Order: sequence, then structure tokens, then C-alpha cells
Amino acid sequence: MPVALSASLKQLLDSPVFVTVATLQPDGSPQLSVVWMKADGDQILFVTSYGTRKEKNLRRDPRVTIMVNPPETPYTFASVSGTAEFTDENGAELLDELSVKYSGKVYAEFSPGNVPAADQLLVVRVTPTRVAGGLA
Repeated sequence: MPVALSASLKQLLDSPVFVTVATLQPDGSPQLSVVWMKADGDQILFVTSYGTRKEKNLRRDPRVTIMVNPPETPYTFASVSGTAEFTDENGAELLDELSVKYSGKVYAEFSPGNVPAADQLLVVRVTPTRVAGGLA
């Protein structure tokens, strides 16, 4: 059952706070990735590419947990668990939007020579089913 994100958590997600995404490896062990993200209503979006460990793990098992831990208040956090869905629409646009949010530059300026082809990008949309922590 989907749950709503609190106003304080949405406000934090609007800032350039890095989050850690946890997926499950085939053997059940956790795989962690630090990502750029944004809130879209009560969902959390980030970008990945076809063939990454995150993509493979989430296709096999869409359960995901996102840890939001602002560096200026390290004991204030939110753990957002939910399910992930993919779309291959607007991945390049979201990557540029997130790059501007986090670096002040579009991705090609932030990471010249390392720009993935638009048809290799996936938008991951996480629907929260549980939120815990001080920002819940």
C-alpha cells in the first residue's frame, strides 16, 4: 500500500541531498549506490542505465530502500522502502535536470566525454510503501 512522504522529507528531497539506494543482489546481499534524485509527488525518481547492477537487481526484485541522510544533520534521516518501476522516456531530460540540481551544469558540461546515449537511460520511479526515521 503506497504511503505519503512528509512535507519535511519532500522539502529535503527538493535540495541537492545525496541518497543511497539499496537493491538486492541475486544472492540476497545488499547492493548500495549513491544517486541523484528528485521527488515527484509522493514518488522518488532517479536515473540509471541499461545493464547496470541496479537495473538488473530491480528487474529481478523491484523492492528498494532509499536512505536519505543530510550531512548537516547526520542523526536526522529517512529510510524510504518501496517498489521500483522503469520507464525509458525522458531519461536524458531527467539526467540533465538532476545534474543542474546537484552541480549547476547540464550533464554534458558536468561530465564531458561520459554522457550516456539517451536510449541507454532509464528513469526509476519508486513508490514508497514504508517511511521510517526522524523525517518520516
